[in-house]
Amino acid sequence: MTTLQHTPMMAQYWTIKNNHPDYLLFYRMGDFYELFYEDAEKASRLLDITLTRRGQSAGQPVPMAGVPVHAAEQYLAKLVRLGESVAICEQVGDPATSKGPVAREVVKIITPGTLTDSSLLDENKDTLLAAVFFHENLIGIAVINVLTGMLTLTEQSLFDLSSTIERIGPAEILISEGQKNSHQELPYCFVERPHFHFDAERGKKMLCEQLGTFDLNGFGAQSLALAHSAASALIYYIEHTQKQTNRIIHAITVENPTDFVQMDPNTRRHLELTETLSGDMSPTLLSVMDTCKNPMGRRLLRHWLHHPLRDITQIKQRQTWIEVLVAPEHYDSLQQLRKILQHIADIERIVGRIGLKQARPRDLSALRESLALLPSIEALLINCNQYVFGNFINALKNTPSEPLTLLQRAIKIEPAVSLKDGGVIAEGFDTELDELRLIQHNQGEFLVALEQQEKERTNIPTLRVEYNRIHGFFIEVSRSYSDQVPLDYQRRQTLKNSERYTTEYLSAFEEKILHANERALSREKYLFDQVIEELNNSLSALKSLSVQLATVDVICTLADRAIALNLVKPIMTTEHEILITEGRHIVIEGQVERFIANHIELHTQRRLLMITGPNMGGKSTYMRQCALIALLAHVGSFVPAKSATITLLDQIFTRIGANDDLASGRSTFLVEMSEAATILNRATLNSLVLIDEIGRGTSTYDGLSLAHAIATDLAQRIGCFTLFATHYFELTELATQLEGIVNVHFDAVEHGEHIVFLHTLEEGPASRSYGIQVARLAGIPRDVIYQAQRKLNMLENFTPTTKPTTPHLAVVTQQDLFQTDPILEELKQLKVDELTARQALEILYRWREELDQN
Repeated sequence: MTTLQHTPMMAQYWTIKNNHPDYLLFYRMGDFYELFYEDAEKASRLLDITLTRRGQSAGQPVPMAGVPVHAAEQYLAKLVRLGESVAICEQVGDPATSKGPVAREVVKIITPGTLTDSSLLDENKDTLLAAVFFHENLIGIAVINVLTGMLTLTEQSLFDLSSTIERIGPAEILISEGQKNSHQELPYCFVERPHFHFDAERGKKMLCEQLGTFDLNGFGAQSLALAHSAASALIYYIEHTQKQTNRIIHAITVENPTDFVQMDPNTRRHLELTETLSGDMSPTLLSVMDTCKNPMGRRLLRHWLHHPLRDITQIKQRQTWIEVLVAPEHYDSLQQLRKILQHIADIERIVGRIGLKQARPRDLSALRESLALLPSIEALLINCNQYVFGNFINALKNTPSEPLTLLQRAIKIEPAVSLKDGGVIAEGFDTELDELRLIQHNQGEFLVALEQQEKERTNIPTLRVEYNRIHGFFIEVSRSYSDQVPLDYQRRQTLKNSERYTTEYLSAFEEKILHANERALSREKYLFDQVIEELNNSLSALKSLSVQLATVDVICTLADRAIALNLVKPIMTTEHEILITEGRHIVIEGQVERFIANHIELHTQRRLLMITGPNMGGKSTYMRQCALIALLAHVGSFVPAKSATITLLDQIFTRIGANDDLASGRSTFLVEMSEAATILNRATLNSLVLIDEIGRGTSTYDGLSLAHAIATDLAQRIGCFTLFATHYFELTELATQLEGIVNVHFDAVEHGEHIVFLHTLEEGPASRSYGIQVARLAGIPRDVIYQAQRKLNMLENFTPTTKPTTPHLAVVTQQDLFQTDPILEELKQLKVDELTARQALEILYRWREELDQN
């Protein structure tokens, strides 16, 4: 669309919009951000704001929608949550001197992965931007927290992409042009960027420039060419969206996939670590464990739960910290620590905004109050154990004192919310500002004195000298005394019952005051910027401090949970065993009146537990609690059990539930088999596998055969620890045929038509499934229940439940299941040629009676 067809304003709009086609353009017009054409229609739909058509351009009405500038943040937050990106276009020219439209330009682009404004961020979750570079079957990944400048690099197999992305949870992912469609199955916001942005050599050079180093050897990142390519795209993108080329990256961490217990996306969802299967935030493992006292701790705890460790030294270090804090003699210190931590601000994000020159006055006052609390935290940690908490104590001691001293001198106790309102810099910090403020503060005394002076001069008792923001200073006289107004009074405004005037003297004073206000605001902004610059000298130390305080908050929280939820310290071992006494499901036990604890015993001779029993009997809960206990142990937390010995795991897998993926054209059974294939291809001897009802999505023969083969492969070839829940009772024979497979079951008791689930694990296979009883609980009509029970009785009475033991799996055929009528069975055995006519007739009459009785 050519700009020549449009009005000057719309021509300017289209010039800017065409340079930012992928973003909603917030075009500043006075006190509103306006959106036009397709942007207006989209914003109207997403934000539920009015869509109007005003004026014409190029001969057509202009669709438009707008949001007030003062309320823009709430609209921006909603758009970002919906995955949209917005370009903010501000007026940069002076309306008084502009010829034609005021000059405008895009000053910032807001995208889901590059948020820095506190009003747009979720304080309980890190907002991360990722870039992925693909090369054959390998990928390089770069992930950055734009606010803090912390960059993580990793390289791994392409097959690990979904697991890694699910673990990291980025808000936005950059990929090269043309690759978006191949990853549509992943529920993330993908953004395509030009191929040349993913340049390894350029990326390495950019990283060195950002960090001020000759090479990346000191970070262990020198040879990560694929990750360098991804980092190159990240830096380009941040410079583009933030409209700055300042230092973006402050630190690099190289992540090895073997550092953490790996879990694929299905496993994370099924275990409901931070979100339920229905998408709720509670009840989840995080909702139960998170009693952190500040946002930094909450974000770190979430990170720990998604990154369980495989380094036994780090795990034991965390256990030691918790063990000291849960000791009865340190209970009071623990509670005092948590009270103080509640008053610690989000230093991590405040420091990030200081580095980006986006900090607000209240950020600095919050930082000041937090720094003032450090000696109290240090003293409490020393009181608990100076040796165990030595790293934290040293970090607190080594925090430079200059930031606190500066903030105490420079920032008011309760500064204004916005710098533009003034009232931020403390009295006594700057002589020039104090003098300007003195002029402002004296205006009240001046007005009182002038009013008294004019009353005496004019003999007008109703005369008032007043001020408002619209008309400034004025003298107000009621209409009844207007004939007594002196000649030097200059009329400014006529009201219904009074007149307003000014004088040369009053105008001169007003000019002096206004200049003082402007100069004071300008001076405050200058001083505030100077404070920010000075704080930048201590950014590295303050970032390190934020990490230490977040860690203290998390370990105090885990200690609090250990006490409140009766958790115990697990023994981490390299021996191949998982032994849990009276284990509990930490989430479900808080949702039920009485939870039944159960043991878990897995070792080399007991690698696969074949779990049978009724639906609702406790199989799924038992399996999940084993995984959650193992996961918490690898996090370094205490666990819900009487005692626990946990081997170091490399991966946790789950195959639970029946879900289709119709959007990708995958049936329930195909999804089930895909998940099973992932497990069989990726699991190792040191993995924990949970399989619940495999093979139920196809025919009895196929499903049973597949379940048999999968269980056999897990037990024999892979040898991993497996909890295998099934209703195929035929699979229980595997325990007699293969080493390492053991039968266990959950039982139930019937009372008439009612059933009581015992929820207690027993050795051996279950005697029955109680499926009909569960169907009755679900509300199946009584007639249907009756017919099902009748058919079940026939099957149980006339169908062998076990075949002669053979090296192969006993299989019940469909003919056995549905052609087991006793009359037919007897007919098969009859020697018809040997029967007399009378004998045959008697048999027919007997059969007829039996049919009538049934």
